[in-house]
Amino acid sequence: MENSTLSSAEKKQLRGLGQRLDPALKLGKSRLTPTFLSELQLQLRAHELVKIRFLGIERAERTTLCEQIASEGRCHFINSVGHTALFYREHADPEQRALDRG
Repeated sequence: MENSTLSSAEKKQLRGLGQRLDPALKLGKSRLTPTFLSELQLQLRAHELVKIRFLGIERAERTTLCEQIASEGRCHFINSVGHTALFYREHADPEQRALDRG
């Protein structure tokens, strides 16, 4: 992940885009495995914006997992609602980016 931060307006735009997404990944009792993290990398590379659904994980642990996913996945944690969370990593090709940052 770049050292750049997202503004609140950019996060708002991404949340709007994320509402239409189905969860691309599901995270359950096995938590953050190398397989999950490699699949997350593939999804972020392909789509930039990825929604993850948490299965059977309590709220406090979901918060911790979101921070870990952002750190280990080198992506931005955008938002969490209920049992889903949204993550973003800017595409390397400017023409394929979901978010126009000027």
